Amino acid sequence: MSGTDPWSARPDLPPGEEPPTPEFGQVDPGTRTEPGDGVPPEEDAQREWWDDPRMPWTGKPGRKDIWCWSCIAFLGVYGLATLPLRTWLLGLNTYALAAFSGSSIAMVDIGAGLRVGDEPWWWTGLLMGALTSIKFDWIFWWAGRLWGHGIIEVVAGRSKFAARTAAGAEKLARKFGGPAVFLIYFIPFFPSAVVYAFAGDVGMRLRKFLLIDFAGALVYRGIWMYAGYQIGAPAKDFVTTLARYSSYLTYAAIAIVVIASIVRGRRARSV
Repeated sequence: MSGTDPWSARPDLPPGEEPPTPEFGQVDPGTRTEPGDGVPPEEDAQREWWDDPRMPWTGKPGRKDIWCWSCIAFLGVYGLATLPLRTWLLGLNTYALAAFSGSSIAMVDIGAGLRVGDEPWWWTGLLMGALTSIKFDWIFWWAGRLWGHGIIEVVAGRSKFAARTAAGAEKLARKFGGPAVFLIYFIPFFPSAVVYAFAGDVGMRLRKFLLIDFAGALVYRGIWMYAGYQIGAPAKDFVTTLARYSSYLTYAAIAIVVIASIVRGRRARSV
């Protein structure tokens, strides 16, 4: 509080008359209030962590909301933490990389190996790559089911570029409906999470969503494998060279992610 008497600026009171004591929760019109002055403690308390307009929900989140949001947060940590493992698997075994991440590079390498040598298990690499590449897509379908357009706004709010690409992905989903889950694999820069969330929001059943998603992943990975087959030995040599320098690429990728996160955090605090 200020050191001056807050009632001294009350010309409406007769000289010598004591001002009335305001009731709890009321503020006298002649005073300048500060946090904690005459307001209930619950109103003066800090805003709860979930009461943030940047969150996808409205109101206090329930257990399902917390679980889904935790899964989305886990995806970011998982992606960063497994970068070194992916590059290590690239140098170790292409099929292991395909099973772990569904890597397009692994598909190219398997396709090139089929062209220059004996790859009798190429189809297992393709199936494993397609299956593992969709392993987390249901999370955004679930987010759309829970929060509707709220999760799309979260994706779009990351940057101006994210807003433009998210708007394009949403238009694609509105125009084509279920087939958009398949088509999103072949449209660069559009965030697939928006299409998956839209599918959940409009009530698409999870089984149908996963079938379309798997079909898109299978065709998309198959195209990369076919590209490796067509290129042949040069593609094989390229993947071998890439594996040799993969550790340096990993460090560079981690540095870029960390720097981008710091810059994003500073921008968010300055708003």
